[in-house]
Amino acid sequence: MKKQLLILGTGFGGFSLMKGIRSDLYDVTVVSTRNHFLFTPLLPSTTVGTIEFRSIIEPVRLARKDVTFYQAGATALHPEKRTVICRNSADAQTFELHYDTLVIAVGAVNNTFKIPGVAEYAYFLKELRDARRIRQRIIDNFERASTPGLDAAEMQRLLHIVVVGGGPTGVEFAAEMADFLEEELEKGFPHLVGMAKITLIEAGKQILSAFDHTVSEYAIKLFNRRRVTILTGKSVKEVTAQELTLHDGTQFSHGLVVWSTGNGPTDFVQSLSCPKDRAGRILVDSFFRVKDNPDIYALGDCATTEEKSLIATAQVANQGGKYLANYLNQLARGKSAESLKPFVYKHLGMLAYIGDNRAVADFDATTSQGFATWIFWRSAYLTKLVSLKNKAMVLFDWAKAFLFGRDVSRF
Repeated sequence: MKKQLLILGTGFGGFSLMKGIRSDLYDVTVVSTRNHFLFTPLLPSTTVGTIEFRSIIEPVRLARKDVTFYQAGATALHPEKRTVICRNSADAQTFELHYDTLVIAVGAVNNTFKIPGVAEYAYFLKELRDARRIRQRIIDNFERASTPGLDAAEMQRLLHIVVVGGGPTGVEFAAEMADFLEEELEKGFPHLVGMAKITLIEAGKQILSAFDHTVSEYAIKLFNRRRVTILTGKSVKEVTAQELTLHDGTQFSHGLVVWSTGNGPTDFVQSLSCPKDRAGRILVDSFFRVKDNPDIYALGDCATTEEKSLIATAQVANQGGKYLANYLNQLARGKSAESLKPFVYKHLGMLAYIGDNRAVADFDATTSQGFATWIFWRSAYLTKLVSLKNKAMVLFDWAKAFLFGRDVSRF
C-alpha cells in the first residue's frame, strides 16, 4: 500500500518536490494558498509590464495531474495524530488531512521588523498580487499628478518611489522602474517625468551585499547616472501614508514605498513547536528531517540546516526539492536512510538586473557585469522557467516590449 505524502506549499521547494516524486510510490496531496507555481526571479519585471503576469506562473493542477491539490492554507499540525488542519482559501472552511510523510515548504513572509507603518503603508513584492498592486499604484500616481491645479510639492511626493532593501529584489525593481520612467512614462507623461525620482535605502554598507564589492560598486555607478539615489547604512524608523522617516531623522515624502528587506516566518511556522533558529526558520538535518519528528521534513525559505545555514533563495529551495524527491523515492523503494547521501548545496552563482540592458553576475571564481551579462541573465532565466509555455510567453513579452514598448494603461 502506498504511503500518503502531504506537501505544504507550491514555491520552488514544494513544486520541484512535487514534480520529482513518483506517484507509483506515494499518494501525493499538495496544499497551498495559491494554485500555481510563481517564478519569482522575474517578478520585478511584471511590475512595469516588461513581462506579463500570467507568463511566469504554472498551474499546479496541470503540472501534475496524478496528484491531489487543495487551495488552502495549513493552520495547525498535530504530529501525534499525523494530521494537518487546513483552511480553504475560498470560503475559510476548515478540513483535516492525514499523512504518513509530511513536507513543510510554505516559504516565508516579508519581515517588517515591527517598524511602525510598514505593514499598513508599504507594498511588498512576493506574490503576483503584490506586483499588480505596485503597477496600479505607479500608474495611479502619475495620473493623479497630472491633475490640473496640483501644487508642485504634491506632484513631487506622488512621483517619489522609495525602495527599502538593497538585495536582488529591491535592486531589480529599482532598475525596472528606472527603465519604465525613461522608456515609457517619459513618452506618456513628458511634463511629469522630470519630477520623478527613485530612492533605494539599504541598512547595510552596500547594496547587493551577497555579491562581490566590485559588482555592487558597478551597480551604484549605473544607478547614479539615472534617476536612482542610493542610501546605504540607513535604517527606517517609521512609515506613514505620505512620509518615511529614517533613524537619523531624515524624512522623505513618497507616493510609493516598496519593502524588500528580508524574510520572516509564516503564522503556521510560528505555531509549530519544533526547534527553530533565531530567524524563526525550522531547523532540519542534512536530509531535511525535522528533529524528533522522523516523518516530517521541511525545506525552502521556511527551513535551514543546523550544521550550515542555508540562504533563503530560489536556487537553494529548487535544489532541495529535487534532492528530497529523490531521497523519498529511494526510501519508498526500500533503501535505508543510512545508505543515502545527505543534501549538498551546489552554488551556481548569482545574477541581478540593474537596468539599462545591463546585469551583474557573481560566481565563485569570477564576476561580470554589463550588456553581455544581461544577455546571459535573460538566457539563464529563460532556461530555468518550468514549462515550454512559460518560455514562449516570456520570450514573446520581451520581444513585444522591445518592439512596441510597455503598456502604461491602468487595468
